[in-house]
Amino acid sequence: MSLRELKYAVLAFLVLAAAVCRAEVVSPEVHKDRRVTFRLHAPGAERVGVKVQFAPDVQPMAKDGDGLWSVTLGPAEPDIHEYSFIVDGLEIPDPVNPVVKVWRRRSKSLVEVPGDRPMFFEVQDVPHGAIHIHKYRSRSLGVTRGLYIYTPPGYGAEAKVKYPVMFLLHGSGDTEDTWAVVGRANVILDNLISQQKAAPMVIVMPYGHTPAGSVVGLDRRNTSSFERDLIDDVIPYVERNYSVSSDRRHRAIVGLSMGGGQSLSVGLGNLDSFAWIGAFSAAAPREAALKKLLGDPNVVNESVELLWVGCGRKDFLFDANMRFIDELRARKIKHVAHITGGAHEWRLWRRYLNEFAPLLFTTDE
Repeated sequence: MSLRELKYAVLAFLVLAAAVCRAEVVSPEVHKDRRVTFRLHAPGAERVGVKVQFAPDVQPMAKDGDGLWSVTLGPAEPDIHEYSFIVDGLEIPDPVNPVVKVWRRRSKSLVEVPGDRPMFFEVQDVPHGAIHIHKYRSRSLGVTRGLYIYTPPGYGAEAKVKYPVMFLLHGSGDTEDTWAVVGRANVILDNLISQQKAAPMVIVMPYGHTPAGSVVGLDRRNTSSFERDLIDDVIPYVERNYSVSSDRRHRAIVGLSMGGGQSLSVGLGNLDSFAWIGAFSAAAPREAALKKLLGDPNVVNESVELLWVGCGRKDFLFDANMRFIDELRARKIKHVAHITGGAHEWRLWRRYLNEFAPLLFTTDE
């Protein structure tokens, strides 16, 4: 361990120890006017700031005589916002806030700012489905992997019902729980189903990184090995253990960022398995791969019930998504291009799921 790493480790320990000793610290505190107060007890720190989605840059915090740093920011747009503290150059989550978004190698805290009415991703007084957590053996990859599965309200009440399935893929650095913990996919579907805006469906949330992939998981090896795992292991596992349809017209695949690229590659590359394909801020397949996936536009148009591509104008992948959309237009492939404001962020992807799910499984048998 270097001297710099040791300094940061000691600093992190002192911050956490101070938080334990000062249990009365409330952070974040959301006020009625939607302003938010952030607090951190770090008496030994020389400079503390907070980095939060609804404010620019790092916002400096002020220190009182007891070593409590604080700042009030906003008002914030009603939503779930990510934030972290910067303590003498070290970025850490809020040590007194248990609501955390965990990546494979880092984490940030979350603060929910409510609106005047319940948001589409808020738990409401409606029937609720369930999240099931599984470990399965991937024979194609030779490892044991995690899997989250959502079943809708009323699942199992009628043994003969075969539910449609949406395979919902996360982004680079995320894990199989991210769509449930951060994306609130189960809550969004509970609310849509209760309003009869979406068909009751099972949602399968697999782990998108594989041993064959790079650290960021965006290379072709990761996509191809993920495809084998999904087709050869995940789908058979789900069909053995859940009452779901095996008909391609009752299967959808959709994802964000890395998972958006995987949904396009796997969905368009396996038209015998999927009829509904969605991509949110997708890391779109490269030109050579697209030529193969879109080689016969007539086959794509006949096979795909919906090809939905959403991206925000401020997203760093916006140009890549527009090139993909232009390719679809040039080949006269039916699709929906959903271009909105927003950047590469969960605030956008939750909304996209809320808009995409009602479009699924709407065609006649």
